[in-house]
Amino acid sequence: MADGKDDVSGGVPTTVRGAGGLVTLEGAVAVIVALVLIVRGLLGHDQSAASGYGTAAWFGILGGGVLAAGVGLLLGKRWGRAIAVIAQLLLLPVTWSLLTDSHQPVFGALLGVVVVTALILLFAPPSTRWMAADYGADPSNS
Repeated sequence: MADGKDDVSGGVPTTVRGAGGLVTLEGAVAVIVALVLIVRGLLGHDQSAASGYGTAAWFGILGGGVLAAGVGLLLGKRWGRAIAVIAQLLLLPVTWSLLTDSHQPVFGALLGVVVVTALILLFAPPSTRWMAADYGADPSNS
């Protein structure tokens, strides 16, 4: 932005950059899943084209948004935090499902560690102060 509010070269906390790395990883995995689903559809492995390509589109669109949010956080863009928080909250039930109903405890545990770590980093005091600075607020006086 021209006013410099969204570009904070040296003032991005490591907690925000760490969360950005995790969120970028999540988005990249979703985009890769979308590509795999497209290839599977092209090779005729799916039951119906609508199912394979529709799921690929869903993973691609949402994964692309999460990937953009993660990269945004890595670059110090505050807008990425809202998308990242929502993505983590939506991934909590997925984690639970993997741990219980889907009988995929390894994937559930891995996803759970990533999601909970990202949430902790996104709500850590340095991250909160960094976000509040954009609004001229000083959270230490609250």
